[in-house]
Amino acid sequence: MRIGSEEHKQLFCQSFLDSHRLYEPAEMNWPQLDSTTLERLRSIPFWEEALYTERKAGAMLKAYAETVEDPLIREAIALQGREEARHGRLIQYLINHYGIELPPKPDRPVPANIEPAFIKFGYGECFDSFFAFGLFEIARQAGLMPEVFFTIFDPILDEEARHMVFFINWINYRLEARGTGALRGINAFSQYVGALQRRLDNLQGMGQKKGKSQNKKGFTATGAKSLTLDLSLEKFLTTCLEENAKRMSVYDERLLKPEFLPIMTGVALNVIRLLPKRKSRPVADPA
Repeated sequence: MRIGSEEHKQLFCQSFLDSHRLYEPAEMNWPQLDSTTLERLRSIPFWEEALYTERKAGAMLKAYAETVEDPLIREAIALQGREEARHGRLIQYLINHYGIELPPKPDRPVPANIEPAFIKFGYGECFDSFFAFGLFEIARQAGLMPEVFFTIFDPILDEEARHMVFFINWINYRLEARGTGALRGINAFSQYVGALQRRLDNLQGMGQKKGKSQNKKGFTATGAKSLTLDLSLEKFLTTCLEENAKRMSVYDERLLKPEFLPIMTGVALNVIRLLPKRKSRPVADPA
């Protein structure tokens, strides 16, 4: 199958449409939490940014879909917009249900230059989701929340993986259709570097704005800071790779999957494994 062909478009759009799940946040089995777990949930710093990012994404994709001429692509992007808006409702329900206090904040306006904003969002979602897969599994293994909580959110992360696959196929279909397919690698590299820079800027801003709201863009920018675990970089990156591979394995092998971050993470892991290991301190004999 040729990337950019009609067959490619039919596959990535129709598979996305056919895999849509029906659910509403209020119908989910939200668990009761003990005081320690509830405080841990309330202390996670990214709820505000996650809420308004998902709301903005839903409105942006809805508006962008209305500008798309191809009816099949328009239908798929509109569906993703509804799913992003549902993510916003899910976070809002969680915030209300568990009494998480957030300062009032108006919704962000839809960008005037909407297609570049959608592309920027898509690469950012690919960036954040790759690392979120690993953080989610590490938090699950550590038992930071009741297992039913992870059962609720596991399909949500699968939905993010679905968005990643749709976006990567759409952006490459678009490049091929415009005769710029040779720039696919350069385009992806520049977009991921931009996503990384924005998240590094956010982390730096968190350190400079103590006492102010620290809810910054991107799950990756704040999620790791909320997990106080004895975790090596090697284990974290390995888990991200394993979880990403697991979630991507369910998709048709003819579809493109995001490759940049898995490749770069694999390179980083090889470098880490070549570095000398720190010697652990011997445990003192209690006698």
